[in-house]
Amino acid sequence: MPITPLDIHNKEFTKGFRGYDEDEVNEFLDQVIKDFEAAIREKNEWQTKAEDLEERVEHFSAIEDTLNKSIMVSQETAEEVRKSSNKESQLIIQEAEKNADRLINDALSRTKKMELEMQELKKQASVYRMRFKMLVEAQMNLLHSEEWEDIAKETPAAETDRNID
Repeated sequence: MPITPLDIHNKEFTKGFRGYDEDEVNEFLDQVIKDFEAAIREKNEWQTKAEDLEERVEHFSAIEDTLNKSIMVSQETAEEVRKSSNKESQLIIQEAEKNADRLINDALSRTKKMELEMQELKKQASVYRMRFKMLVEAQMNLLHSEEWEDIAKETPAAETDRNID
């Protein structure tokens, strides 16, 4: 068991014939008591500081653990956001590709329809041209035919006869 300042204060020495000077011993013991009390106070202060520092270390360790957990959660959240963004962008791209395909197919369909209409118009124009040519040729043939010349010669005499009536 460690010695205390009170133990030093209460210590009594037996007196011998030629013993130590009692005043000198008492002064020395008083000095030892003061130094010993100062050492104990200092030890207690250091112990209190050590306990405070241990509490602070525990507090900062708790903060560090919380920060590490927060970092992990943040990283997981960031990864989830990245994955979600990738999925969303893929869906947007797929939708855009579908719309582009639909627009291309619509344009191709309209182009084919217009080509068919154009071919039909060309056929109709060709048929019309051929009929018109045949009509013109028939009229020309009629103009150049001998019947027309005969009719043309007969007409003035017939008109003369009509005028007389």
